[in-house]
Amino acid sequence: MNRPSRGFILGKFMPPHAGHVYLCDFASQYAEQLTLLVCSLPTDPIPGALRARWMRDLFPHARVLHCEETLPQSPEDDPKNFWRIWRDVVKRYHPEPVDVVFASEAYGLRLAQEVGADFTPVDPGRSAFQVSGSDIRNDPMGFWEHIPAPVRPYFLRRVTLFGAESSGKSTLAHDLARHFQTIAVPEFGRIHTETFGSAATSKEDIRKIVAGHLASVSAAKPRANRLLIEDTDPVLTAIWSDTLTGERDPWFADFRDYPDLYLFCDIDIPWVDDGTRYFSDPADRRQFHQACERELLERKVRFVRISGGRDERLRSAIEAVSPLLVSGRS
Repeated sequence: MNRPSRGFILGKFMPPHAGHVYLCDFASQYAEQLTLLVCSLPTDPIPGALRARWMRDLFPHARVLHCEETLPQSPEDDPKNFWRIWRDVVKRYHPEPVDVVFASEAYGLRLAQEVGADFTPVDPGRSAFQVSGSDIRNDPMGFWEHIPAPVRPYFLRRVTLFGAESSGKSTLAHDLARHFQTIAVPEFGRIHTETFGSAATSKEDIRKIVAGHLASVSAAKPRANRLLIEDTDPVLTAIWSDTLTGERDPWFADFRDYPDLYLFCDIDIPWVDDGTRYFSDPADRRQFHQACERELLERKVRFVRISGGRDERLRSAIEAVSPLLVSGRS
């Protein structure tokens, strides 16, 4: 059976969700070519350029265009000119004849008539995917399963384990990941040290550790389940740079990609020599711990102190982290 040549979908995709994916997949199977027009306003809560990038990531086979013009959003905004304005917009962004307009909302029929195309409704009652963009914006954690992987990092909560060596960070990171059924990003500095030895402490080594951490986090974000647990971060690496090289790269001062919460692990547990550690002297360990606290305070980040045995630390951490997963982005 011959398929229509050119399909067209218009939307805000704020953000793209499972219903949008179904709509676009349907249209991709129905028509030979698909154009997606992402429309945005300067006041939108999610930047239009970001939404267009998400749609390109999700549908690399489609032509994704971005309209940033300030236009009426409903016929009530401009009863006389509304449909003429939108007809002209479609023709400007899609100068070729449109064969089929796809939509799950009622406006699709009138839009198709205006541009001289057929209309194909797709799940108009949202029976397949009962979700809307406002649902996700208001409660991303509650509608997480409807958020496509490329979009999830935007709504993801992040928690970083922070503190001196042998303070239980890695153990707590794994315990939290198990409890919240998500991913714990391992400490890349430890991976680097185990690979190249404890003498690998040059400025170039520090740079590689930071690059490895950032790459690890970026790779894990789309795969995390609502929450990403990070074992240390560049802020802690900056303190290690001070300690091991006597200086820190100016880049550290500009770093602002902080998590939603730091869990600052106390040194009230025994120091364990695992072959990668530096501070067997309790005074040196205390000094590093104090440097960690100063760094958190100076950067004015949100943190909670974690102390006690393994079970107590996990209980305290769960209590601190759980409110992040209730609703909203703040």
